[in-house]
Amino acid sequence: MKIALIGYGKMGRTIERFAVQRGHTISVKIDKDNTEDIYSEMFKTSDVAIEFTGSETAFNNVTATLNLGVPVVCGTTGWLDRLDDAKWLCNKNRLGFVYSSNFSLGVNIFFYISIKLAEMMKNYTDYVPSIEEIHHIHKKDAPSGTAITLAEGIIDSLNLKKWSLKAEEDSLYINAVRTGEVPGTHSVTYENDIDSIKIIHEAKNREGFALGAVVAAEFIVGKRGFYTMKDVLGL
Repeated sequence: MKIALIGYGKMGRTIERFAVQRGHTISVKIDKDNTEDIYSEMFKTSDVAIEFTGSETAFNNVTATLNLGVPVVCGTTGWLDRLDDAKWLCNKNRLGFVYSSNFSLGVNIFFYISIKLAEMMKNYTDYVPSIEEIHHIHKKDAPSGTAITLAEGIIDSLNLKKWSLKAEEDSLYINAVRTGEVPGTHSVTYENDIDSIKIIHEAKNREGFALGAVVAAEFIVGKRGFYTMKDVLGL
């Protein structure tokens, strides 16, 4: 399989390593210094593209990729206000598109556990839910896409109004911390005056994200429509 990489920073290089290990080739590597190569013949003839850049460029990259007839896997967060537009374009062009706020197998199991826990806690209203996410100082968006995905699952189960970066009535509080070089730690807590219940996922490095992105790329080739990691992993 020929994979085009959009974004060739630390994540892009880790994705390349896993892709090669799994028998794939990298057709083109696009970064900030050669963005025009997204229109190259090497890109257009790729089997799939994997996009990890920044929130300000992700939507344009996904749009260009789908318009060029290449299915795409995107793990960039911070642009969810345009996700419905990308889904529409995916269906219009009859191509496959996988988006996830986090491609880690462990995180996606964590999402599943969090929803199940929220369903269990909905009858115990004295417990106040909250989320904390900790990432490295280079991460620009806050809260993380992973924290937002966690929050959406909890909000649906507990009938809360929204998530918020400050404590508000009928809202799910998210504490977003940026420190050091932390790859990503997410926790969900339910607390009352007597005790607290907490579940945690801690990423040790970027490798789980990179491997998941390659697995998603393998999954999407030949398919049409929008998918998430829940579909890729059959959860």
